Amino acid sequence: MASLAAARYGKDNVRVYKVHRDEKKQTETVTEMTVCCLLEGDIETSYTEADNKPVVATDTVKNTIYILAKQNPVNPPELYGAILAAHFPAKYSHIHAAHVNIIVHRWTRINVDGKPHPHSFLRDGAETRNVEVTFRRNEGFTITSKIGGLLVLKSTGSAFHGFHRDEYTTLKETWDRILSTEVDAQWTWKRYQSVAQVESDAATFDKTFEAARKTTLKIFAEDNSASVQATMYKMCENILAETPRVEAVEYALPNKHYFEIGKPKTSWNHIIG
Repeated sequence: MASLAAARYGKDNVRVYKVHRDEKKQTETVTEMTVCCLLEGDIETSYTEADNKPVVATDTVKNTIYILAKQNPVNPPELYGAILAAHFPAKYSHIHAAHVNIIVHRWTRINVDGKPHPHSFLRDGAETRNVEVTFRRNEGFTITSKIGGLLVLKSTGSAFHGFHRDEYTTLKETWDRILSTEVDAQWTWKRYQSVAQVESDAATFDKTFEAARKTTLKIFAEDNSASVQATMYKMCENILAETPRVEAVEYALPNKHYFEIGKPKTSWNHIIG
């Protein structure tokens, strides 16, 4: 007999754009996010008996995302994610948990004649600041902060040699190579028990994101890398040392290969020289 092992549902790809106006400085700051919010709870009958009574409609979820963004700060995204995730179990007794994923798109203020423009911005690459927040009633918050899509390259200062070789290996050792990767980094915070506790760390979330990004770029640039593995371990060590509130750090640094063109025994020789 079939049974429902687990279920969650909700709304994805909700675009939120918010403008903060500083009347004193006569400047505006913009935040653009893509939000996903999924709910868990006593919703089994909506699957097994076609009974929609326990379903908080995804339209309701979408509108709640907008309303809470209007009523509350959206920066740092960790705080907004916590406010949103906590709302649903508090509002609906049969909802036990909420999962919120936030992608913050990177808008950078435009410089005009050497000065930052008060209300004009450019999309500064594909890099994003991402947040995952899970709230479970009586368990509190699990929060993970992320750097996504940060594309980096260095033309020297990387090697890869001394690795295991066998009959399946064709890769040549190298003491100097191009290293390029798309950085995906994430750090998980020690558990929070309340929105107020998350709010008290609001400045820490921003500070840690900027520090982690700076650390990632600095170590990538300066480390005379023996391997991608060794470089990413140094990055993790640094973040853990700088932020005691962080419990764990993960990096994904997939190689984006650049292959050297040799001198083939063809008519190319007179071109390459």
